[in-house]
Amino acid sequence: MKFYEDISLNERFVTPGRTITEADVVLFAGLTGDYNSIHTDEVYSKKSSIYGRRVVHGLFTFSIAEGLFQRLGWFEGVPAVSIGYEDVRFIKPVFIGDTIYFIGEVVDKRISTKKETWGIVRIRMEGKKADDESTVISFIHAYLVPLKNGKVSTNEKA
Repeated sequence: MKFYEDISLNERFVTPGRTITEADVVLFAGLTGDYNSIHTDEVYSKKSSIYGRRVVHGLFTFSIAEGLFQRLGWFEGVPAVSIGYEDVRFIKPVFIGDTIYFIGEVVDKRISTKKETWGIVRIRMEGKKADDESTVISFIHAYLVPLKNGKVSTNEKA
C-alpha cells in the first residue's frame, strides 16, 4: 500500500508475467465487440496479415498492464485514481502464447494544484515479452494519489 509520500521519484518495479491465451483473445473480442479478422480468424491472418498469424488486440495488451501493476499492491486500500495516459506506443505485436510482463519507473511526482491533499504520480511502463525481452508497448500512466494525512509535508513542498 502506497500513499503519495511512500512513492519515490525514479522508483522502479517489475510486475509478474502473464501468458496470453486463446480464451483471453476471445473474451476480449466479445467484451469490446472488436472481432477484427486479424485477431479472430487464423486462416485470414495466415494469408493476409503482415505477421502471418493472429495478433493479440493492442488494447488488450495495454489493459493487461494495469492488471499486472495492481498485483503489486501499490494502491491496495488507497483510493488512487487513474487520470490519463501519455505517449502510448504499440511497438511489437503480441501473439497468443506470449508471456508478457511490465517494467515501470516513477518519472514524475508533484502535489496537485487543484486538489492539494493529493499528488500526481507519473509512471513510465514498458511491456516486455518474457522469451526475448523485446519491448511490445510503452506508455506513461498518470495517477492521482492521496497524501497520508491530507497535508503536504515540508519536504514535499516545492
